[in-house]
Amino acid sequence: MTNKPFALNFSKIGTDQLGYLSVAEKETLPFCPQRIYWTYLTPENIVRGGHAHKELEQILVAVSGKIELTIQTIDGDLYTFILDNPSIGVFIPKKSWRTMKYNSNAVQMCFASLEYDEKDYIRNYDEFSKLILK
Repeated sequence: MTNKPFALNFSKIGTDQLGYLSVAEKETLPFCPQRIYWTYLTPENIVRGGHAHKELEQILVAVSGKIELTIQTIDGDLYTFILDNPSIGVFIPKKSWRTMKYNSNAVQMCFASLEYDEKDYIRNYDEFSKLILK
Protein backbone atom coordinates (compact mmCIF):
# COMPACT_ATOMS: atom_id res chain seq x y z
CA MET A 1 0.00 0.00 0.00
CA THR A 2 1.07 3.57 -0.54
CA ASN A 3 2.51 5.85 2.12
CA LYS A 4 0.76 8.85 0.54
CA PRO A 5 -2.73 10.02 1.52
CA PHE A 6 -5.28 10.34 -1.24
CA ALA A 7 -8.93 11.21 -1.80
CA LEU A 8 -11.48 8.50 -2.57
CA ASN A 9 -14.64 9.22 -4.49
CA PHE A 10 -17.59 7.13 -3.35
CA SER A 11 -20.50 6.58 -5.70
CA LYS A 12 -23.22 9.21 -5.41
CA ILE A 13 -26.64 7.88 -6.32
CA GLY A 14 -29.81 9.99 -6.34
CA THR A 15 -31.22 13.34 -7.35
CA ASP A 16 -31.57 16.81 -5.87
CA GLN A 17 -35.30 16.11 -5.48
CA LEU A 18 -34.96 12.78 -3.63
CA GLY A 19 -31.58 13.05 -1.95
CA TYR A 20 -28.44 10.97 -2.28
CA LEU A 21 -26.86 7.73 -1.18
CA SER A 22 -23.12 7.00 -1.23
CA VAL A 23 -21.67 3.52 -1.03
CA ALA A 24 -18.32 2.13 0.15
CA GLU A 25 -17.86 -1.45 -1.01
CA LYS A 26 -14.88 -3.74 -0.52
CA GLU A 27 -13.91 -3.34 -4.19
CA THR A 28 -13.65 0.44 -3.80
CA LEU A 29 -11.72 0.54 -0.50
CA PRO A 30 -7.93 0.14 -0.13
CA PHE A 31 -8.49 -2.26 2.82
CA CYS A 32 -11.27 -4.27 4.43
CA PRO A 33 -12.47 -2.28 7.48
CA GLN A 34 -12.24 -4.02 10.84
CA ARG A 35 -13.81 -1.13 12.75
CA ILE A 36 -16.07 1.81 11.87
CA TYR A 37 -16.67 4.70 14.24
CA TRP A 38 -17.80 8.34 14.10
CA THR A 39 -17.16 11.52 16.03
CA TYR A 40 -19.64 14.37 16.44
CA LEU A 41 -20.47 17.46 18.51
CA THR A 42 -16.78 18.39 18.58
CA PRO A 43 -16.40 22.06 19.59
CA GLU A 44 -14.88 24.24 16.87
CA ASN A 45 -11.98 25.32 19.10
CA ILE A 46 -10.82 21.71 19.60
CA VAL A 47 -8.13 20.10 17.44
CA ARG A 48 -8.45 16.31 17.45
CA GLY A 49 -6.01 13.69 16.32
CA GLY A 50 -2.48 14.62 17.27
CA HIS A 51 -1.25 11.06 16.80
CA ALA A 52 -0.11 8.46 14.28
CA HIS A 53 -0.54 4.71 14.06
CA LYS A 54 2.18 2.12 13.59
CA GLU A 55 0.07 -0.25 11.46
CA LEU A 56 -3.49 1.09 11.29
CA GLU A 57 -4.73 2.71 8.08
CA GLN A 58 -7.88 4.84 8.00
CA ILE A 59 -10.37 6.48 5.68
CA LEU A 60 -12.06 9.62 7.02
CA VAL A 61 -15.35 10.97 5.67
CA ALA A 62 -17.21 14.12 6.69
CA VAL A 63 -20.73 12.73 6.73
CA SER A 64 -21.95 16.21 7.66
CA GLY A 65 -20.31 19.61 8.01
CA LYS A 66 -16.69 20.44 7.28
CA ILE A 67 -13.42 18.99 8.58
CA GLU A 68 -9.92 20.29 7.89
CA LEU A 69 -7.58 17.29 7.89
CA THR A 70 -3.80 17.75 8.00
CA ILE A 71 -1.53 14.77 7.47
CA GLN A 72 2.24 14.48 7.75
CA THR A 73 3.73 11.29 6.30
CA ILE A 74 6.96 9.58 7.29
CA ASP A 75 8.40 11.09 4.10
CA GLY A 76 8.00 14.44 5.86
CA ASP A 77 5.39 15.62 3.34
CA LEU A 78 2.43 17.67 4.56
CA TYR A 79 -1.06 17.33 3.08
CA THR A 80 -4.22 19.29 3.84
CA PHE A 81 -7.68 18.12 2.82
CA ILE A 82 -11.00 19.88 3.30
CA LEU A 83 -13.70 17.28 3.83
CA ASP A 84 -17.10 18.82 3.17
CA ASN A 85 -18.75 16.31 0.84
CA PRO A 86 -20.05 12.96 2.16
CA SER A 87 -19.20 11.23 -1.14
CA ILE A 88 -15.46 11.89 -0.66
CA GLY A 89 -13.12 10.26 1.82
CA VAL A 90 -9.40 10.51 2.51
CA PHE A 91 -7.09 7.54 2.96
CA ILE A 92 -4.56 7.99 5.78
CA PRO A 93 -1.60 5.61 5.52
CA LYS A 94 0.03 4.02 8.54
CA LYS A 95 2.80 6.02 10.23
CA SER A 96 1.12 9.34 9.34
CA TRP A 97 0.57 12.12 11.89
CA ARG A 98 -2.88 13.67 11.62
CA THR A 99 -4.90 16.52 13.07
CA MET A 100 -8.52 17.43 12.46
CA LYS A 101 -10.45 20.69 12.96
CA TYR A 102 -14.24 20.59 12.78
CA ASN A 103 -17.04 23.05 12.25
CA SER A 104 -19.84 22.80 14.82
CA ASN A 105 -22.10 20.44 12.83
CA ALA A 106 -19.38 18.11 11.55
CA VAL A 107 -19.83 14.37 11.81
CA GLN A 108 -16.73 12.36 10.94
CA MET A 109 -16.95 8.68 10.05
CA CYS A 110 -13.80 6.57 10.12
CA PHE A 111 -13.13 3.24 8.44
CA ALA A 112 -10.21 1.60 10.29
CA SER A 113 -8.14 -1.26 8.89
CA LEU A 114 -7.62 -2.82 12.34
CA GLU A 115 -9.50 -3.17 15.59
CA TYR A 116 -8.62 -0.73 18.39
CA ASP A 117 -5.21 -1.35 19.96
CA GLU A 118 -3.69 1.30 22.24
CA LYS A 119 -0.21 -0.14 21.55
CA ASP A 120 -0.58 0.86 17.88
CA TYR A 121 -0.71 4.59 18.72
CA ILE A 122 2.18 7.03 18.48
CA ARG A 123 0.93 9.89 20.65
CA ASN A 124 4.17 11.85 21.03
CA TYR A 125 5.21 13.99 18.05
CA ASP A 126 8.90 13.74 18.98
CA GLU A 127 8.63 9.95 18.76
CA PHE A 128 6.87 10.28 15.38
CA SER A 129 9.46 12.76 14.06
CA LYS A 130 12.19 10.12 14.56
CA LEU A 131 10.41 8.04 11.89
CA ILE A 132 10.53 10.79 9.25
CA LEU A 133 12.72 9.69 6.35
CA LYS A 134 13.79 13.16 5.15
